[in-house]
Amino acid sequence: MKRYLFVFTLVICTLQLFSQITEEQLPNYSTAKEISELPNYVKPVPKGIITPPVSPIRSAAEWEEMQAVLISWKTGYELFLSEIIRYAREEAKVYIYCSDSNTVKTYLTNHSISTTNTYYIKTSMNSVWIRDFGPNNIYTNDVDSLYLVDWVYNRNRPLDDASPSLYATRVGLPLYQCTTAPTDLVATGGNFMSDGFGTAFSSHLILDENATVTAYNSTPKTETDINNIANDFLGITTYIKMETLPYDGIHHIDMHMKLLDEETLLIGQYPAGISDGPQIETNLNYVLNNFNSVFGTSYKVVRIPMPPTTGGLYPSTGGNYLTYTNSLIINKTVLVPTYYTQYDTTALRIYRQAMPGYRVVGINSNSIIPQSGTIHCTSHEIGAQNPLLISHQALPNTDNIITNYQVNATIIHKSGISSALVYYRTDTTQPYLSAPMLLTNATTNTWTGEIPVQVSGTYVYYYIYAQSISGKTQVRPMPAPLGWWRFRVYNPTNVYELSVTNFNVNIFSSNNENYNIVIRSCYDLDTKISILSTDGKKIREVYSGLWAKGTNEIVFEKNNIAQGLYFVKVETNRGTQVTKFIVK
Repeated sequence: MKRYLFVFTLVICTLQLFSQITEEQLPNYSTAKEISELPNYVKPVPKGIITPPVSPIRSAAEWEEMQAVLISWKTGYELFLSEIIRYAREEAKVYIYCSDSNTVKTYLTNHSISTTNTYYIKTSMNSVWIRDFGPNNIYTNDVDSLYLVDWVYNRNRPLDDASPSLYATRVGLPLYQCTTAPTDLVATGGNFMSDGFGTAFSSHLILDENATVTAYNSTPKTETDINNIANDFLGITTYIKMETLPYDGIHHIDMHMKLLDEETLLIGQYPAGISDGPQIETNLNYVLNNFNSVFGTSYKVVRIPMPPTTGGLYPSTGGNYLTYTNSLIINKTVLVPTYYTQYDTTALRIYRQAMPGYRVVGINSNSIIPQSGTIHCTSHEIGAQNPLLISHQALPNTDNIITNYQVNATIIHKSGISSALVYYRTDTTQPYLSAPMLLTNATTNTWTGEIPVQVSGTYVYYYIYAQSISGKTQVRPMPAPLGWWRFRVYNPTNVYELSVTNFNVNIFSSNNENYNIVIRSCYDLDTKISILSTDGKKIREVYSGLWAKGTNEIVFEKNNIAQGLYFVKVETNRGTQVTKFIVK
């Protein structure tokens, strides 16, 4: 009830603003006029295939190879959209929905943006928020054929909702639509993320909007119904759903989180107790305590600030929902929203550290963020027609100085794989060496190679290369050799390199529910933070990922931890530190 009360209040308080918004500048949320007209809304007639695909399907992840980006061009957002186009066209084709292509081309040219690799779909559109109503990518048999999937857009904007069929027709791709009863799924792309291997994330918005019959759908759905539709049309076998946030009026998860790869979650972080911070932490703990990555291990977590406005306002105090997670990964480039230098420099550094070798570009989003969205919300990637899929779990730091380091990867192409190599080096100024990878499990398409054992203190940088029988080549990470994975070989007899002068941990509680862990570090560290009982048993893992240099803070909820003495264990690539604390 509180959730709906907040949305209703938001609508009423901004009614005057809506009256000034033209039809060209519809926000990401529903306007008061749209809400009043919803009971009479008539959905577009389906023009795709309304039965699910027959063969096994896989929903693609955003970091996979992409052939195109879709943009909906609208008056009032031209400067912002043109900057997305400036960089996206260098990585993929850009299809632009617009009423007049000559107007768009002239605007791009006048702003020194080449129109090479841009294409135009002439049509009127309701809004710019193509992430939410654009088509989703699925493949049959992992990589065989690319299909598109459409759902019922959760806004009464019929031109937007009908647009996926225009692109599908333009490029000749099959379009499957879960838009007709009993599979009429009301959904939005900003509230859906896939890991590429059957796991998806959403907020409870997906449950709320399908629970009853509305103008959008004609059949109510249980969570089991929704899971079945997601499995049948998108290949989702594990559907993780998190509580909605109290101050995010649209409840789209891309406003505060992002999957960077199969096992890494980029999570927006507010100062302790501020705005949506407590609910984000609760949701993260829910995920970490109940789900593993496709590799069967805990998700890694990378934190990134959720900044206030320049006036110091957060969403809970009337500020815009400034976010850095609302970014777009398009092949070797990551487009990141920016607002002002104080926080932008930190956010861009975090992306570059988490995704080495990628071109990370900041795009000023101050003009569009008041409408509750930015780069991810206004773009939609389209998967490659002939992908060569490489999936690998990055090797962890190790104290192994005796045996070679085994590198396993899932490598798939529809023609088969003819060869694969792992490239490695221990000095970034020297060329890479290579070692062969062999098919070790045909059922799982697993290829295995070995990096030669190294001495203590060595950093190893590596990437994977593969060639298909048809001759296509691919690398992972995609920007390789500029991009790489890295692990460290440390001395098993001298791993405690941290000291009170360069690293310290402080734990305190400001109330009876939450505990704050504040860590000051002189280094950027690969870090795992766990709560242990006095007998050394792990009670909970509260963080795994990059811990940035400087002073940073993480909050975890006491939940079901009983009163007594516990330890916080902080494991890093430079050593381990254990600190005791008392739960009262």
